[in-house]
Amino acid sequence: MTVKELIESIITKSGSVRFPYEKTCDHLMIGDENMEITGIVTTFMATVDVINETIKRGANMIITHEPTWFTGIDKEDWLIDDPVYLEKKKILEDNKIAVWRFHDHMHAGTEDGIYRGFDEEFGWDKYREIPDENSSYSHFGATYVIPKTTLFELARFFKDKLDMDVIQLVGNPDMPVERVGVLVGGGSLGLGVENMPMIYMKERNIDVCICGDITEWTLSAYVRDASQLGINKGMIVLGHERSEECGMKHLPSWLKSITGDLPVSFIDAKEPFTYIV
Repeated sequence: MTVKELIESIITKSGSVRFPYEKTCDHLMIGDENMEITGIVTTFMATVDVINETIKRGANMIITHEPTWFTGIDKEDWLIDDPVYLEKKKILEDNKIAVWRFHDHMHAGTEDGIYRGFDEEFGWDKYREIPDENSSYSHFGATYVIPKTTLFELARFFKDKLDMDVIQLVGNPDMPVERVGVLVGGGSLGLGVENMPMIYMKERNIDVCICGDITEWTLSAYVRDASQLGINKGMIVLGHERSEECGMKHLPSWLKSITGDLPVSFIDAKEPFTYIV
């Protein structure tokens, strides 16, 4: 199977409307589309550590969800003489590794592949609430009705499951939690509409939002004020990487019908931060 054949098969299976090339970030970042694939790695981000591990595994194709070249659309014109870019690119070229970004078509398919992985990782598919198609926010995030717990215990659940050194929360740790909204990655920023997460919490009667990225003066502030007013609202911050990595972790099993006997494995890109406590 060639790189091009794999990409075409993935987009077809995703069921997504095919984005025009100039309107998507799902590009082949580096590599020859006619190269025969010997092994595939899936990851949240093709970091240098991920690339080096890919080489050790003998794979020559990386499917990444997020950018390789440090900006949302992976433009390279500003990097032409940048030493970080040049060194990273050299490793990929010297080892003949192709990197393809699977982002837009992954989120916009017949099901969002990141949320599919989230549900598989935590076994939450049985708790997922089917949204009202007439709602303005029926396709925004995912809503779950879980067995009653507290904000603190739910935060500890994610901290342990995702092997996080630090987890942030907003709200009363002892508050009861049952209705959970999950906004992975940049969803918690509102996808370009700052107030969307707050409206979503109100319309869906959400107790706690599980978030990827945060802006401290939007959803964080709303939840903090609600809590200080005695309203049962909370927020748990996983970060962009931890909230979306599960989608890439469970991608190999989804790819099996396409890749057949080709070896496909997942490499954890890990959180980008070191915490000092």
